[in-house]
Amino acid sequence: DPEVSEGIDFATFASHLTLEHERRSQHLTWTPHPVTLVAGPWNFPFAIPTAGLVHALAAGGAAILKPAPEARAVGAQIVAAFESAGVPEGLIQLACTPDDEVGQHLVTHAGVDQVILTGSLATAQMFHGWRPDLVLRAETSGKNALVITAAADLDLAIKDLVRSAFGHAGQKCSAASLAIVEASVYDDPSFATRLADAARSMAVGIATDPATIVGPVINAPSGSLLTGLTTLEPGETWLVEPHQVATTEFGGTVWTPGIRWDVQPGSWFHLTECFGPVLGVMRARDLDHALELQNATEYGLTGGLHSLDPAEIDTWLDRIEVGNAYVNRHITGAIVQRQPFGGWKNSSIGVGAKPGGPGYLNTFGVWTDADLDATATTSSLRAAWSQVYAHDHDPTGLRSERNILRYHPLSGVAVLAGSDTTAAQRMIIDEASSLSGTPRYWFTDTEELIMRLPTLGVERLRVLGAVNQSVLAAAHAANIAVDTAPVTSDGEIELAHWVKEQAVSITRHRHGRLLT
Repeated sequence: DPEVSEGIDFATFASHLTLEHERRSQHLTWTPHPVTLVAGPWNFPFAIPTAGLVHALAAGGAAILKPAPEARAVGAQIVAAFESAGVPEGLIQLACTPDDEVGQHLVTHAGVDQVILTGSLATAQMFHGWRPDLVLRAETSGKNALVITAAADLDLAIKDLVRSAFGHAGQKCSAASLAIVEASVYDDPSFATRLADAARSMAVGIATDPATIVGPVINAPSGSLLTGLTTLEPGETWLVEPHQVATTEFGGTVWTPGIRWDVQPGSWFHLTECFGPVLGVMRARDLDHALELQNATEYGLTGGLHSLDPAEIDTWLDRIEVGNAYVNRHITGAIVQRQPFGGWKNSSIGVGAKPGGPGYLNTFGVWTDADLDATATTSSLRAAWSQVYAHDHDPTGLRSERNILRYHPLSGVAVLAGSDTTAAQRMIIDEASSLSGTPRYWFTDTEELIMRLPTLGVERLRVLGAVNQSVLAAAHAANIAVDTAPVTSDGEIELAHWVKEQAVSITRHRHGRLLT
């Protein structure tokens, strides 16, 4: 039900975004990516592929759905649903390729203009290694933590923690993999007892049993997940030791939840994604230390805080480095428009807005402008900054939960100017950089750019004109997103290249009673 509902939400939301496109098309030219390849995941085999497909069609393009090998039957049902709804046959193609050289041929084919991937960071890096000029937008890995301070309601915190860690058997990219607990709570033996009891109380079994809360792991664990479920590191103990209790007819395995106690800062489990029902618990001296531990990983997908102290909440929201931040609630289950979903750092590859957010349709094509007037664009930039980007937005307006979309400056943008870069383009980029607070670094020499990229500390490379493969490869190696979109006179479109989005969801009630 949540998956089908989310698919419906994405279809409805994409249709609304086309209205904004019609308005903007009065002064800009929109060119959709002709063919988008949607490489869907197995853990959300309906909703996530549907999001890519409906936006590709809404943009004016065609799509190919390559479902995960475990989810081919669902992929076929998705395409059938589109066609039964009136989408012309063949506008969406189903390509059930294996994950071998045949899949590589599809991903790297010159007829594919964009790839939407939900998968691991390693897969995204592999795709770019195959084809450096690939337009890739990927939601990748996460090492997500929920912080619990002494000011938390511990009953609610424990409830939300086990739900976030073990729902879907921990096989959500947003799942809680770490609990970072303030010392006074961590050192109280009753906390460990209550957490262990909560985890052990979750019904474990096959997915067809209605009583099941923790269902199967998709395959027999291997690699990091197998290590996470079976091997402790120095100083760690099992608060709850996991066990395999069953197998499924489809090759899955059923595991009870596992909780590793006293995970050490900088340890393997602190920094490594383990995609399954295993949670690590860390001790933090205070909120500052908790934030240090939470931000220490290379990922920045989701994160949570349980605290009833407004000052702690403000501090955490000011400093947390995640794309989706949750306060006094579970950290999974993002809903279209309420919580546009996508991460920071190595949890997101490529440029553009989050799925489920107001700018997502713009990533399925290119806006161009026949007349670039620097003076008029400067006015448009300033208006867009004051009206859109300088403010928090809560379009759903729920009283019981604040759902805020806000914009942060990037650490920096390197700009590679071509021989035909105009003075107007330079003026517009300088103004956008100034308004957004994102530093920009101009380059005209590709060799200098390649040499400096690894140490420049930027998040994006903006390319004005043609770019060679060596520059692209250098950017991908440094985990820097490449942005080839042209400069336009629309301030809202241009400023999107200079910020990153963060979705914040804050519970605003206590046991059903609204907070003032």
